[in-house]
Amino acid sequence: MVKSLDRALQIFEVLGSRRGGYGVTEISKEIGLNKTSVYRMLSTFVRHGYVEQDAETEKYKLGYKVLELSSALLDSIDLRTEAKPFLKELGNVTNEVIHLVVYDRGEVVYIEKLEGNETLRMHSKVGTRAPMHCTGVGKVIMAYLPSSEVTKIIDRQPMEPYTVHTIVDKDVLLDALKEIKSNGFAYDLEENEMGISCIAAPIFEHNGKVVAAVSISGPTMRMTAERLEELQEHIVGIAKKISGRLGYRE
Repeated sequence: MVKSLDRALQIFEVLGSRRGGYGVTEISKEIGLNKTSVYRMLSTFVRHGYVEQDAETEKYKLGYKVLELSSALLDSIDLRTEAKPFLKELGNVTNEVIHLVVYDRGEVVYIEKLEGNETLRMHSKVGTRAPMHCTGVGKVIMAYLPSSEVTKIIDRQPMEPYTVHTIVDKDVLLDALKEIKSNGFAYDLEENEMGISCIAAPIFEHNGKVVAAVSISGPTMRMTAERLEELQEHIVGIAKKISGRLGYRE
């Protein structure tokens, strides 16, 4: 590992954790590096446009160059490009919030979000990560992962109770995953956010490996048991279409 590069990446992670930015002293304390070295790294980032310094507060924050890289990464993901027409189709039919996520290192990452016609405030944003055990997209991906990988995910991160409905027992989760795989879709019934329910289905690539998931989210008062049952066919159908575009054949 290149120590200086490791420190630089730590600075990036710190700067990305607060909208208002950080001062040199704050960053120094956060990563355990002397202020002179932190200042030199920040100056280099500023010179290349990856970090900006506020003229009034003198605090540092991520620059627009980082956003350019993020956009380039999103644009390079074939899944996002192939899925978008189907996500729009799903949004037009349901008028609810549509999410597309990918699986990455034991978590799901939101790479697309389409807002429905109805106003709905959710924590999810493109680029953010979410745990597997309490989200519909996470559970439906876990249901199709090898059991050894599922065990690693569960053992690596505590099953934090995000709401009173979150599954926090390993055996209960494993039983739920079996049912999800049998059904071909997963529910999130206020397990991640109170007042929000969703239904999700898995997306597979050409080699049959689960790589992503798509979901429909809405307020629980609207996402009744009857509505969720009606949406099963839609979500599974769209997931199959996207999988097909990635070369998957059942």
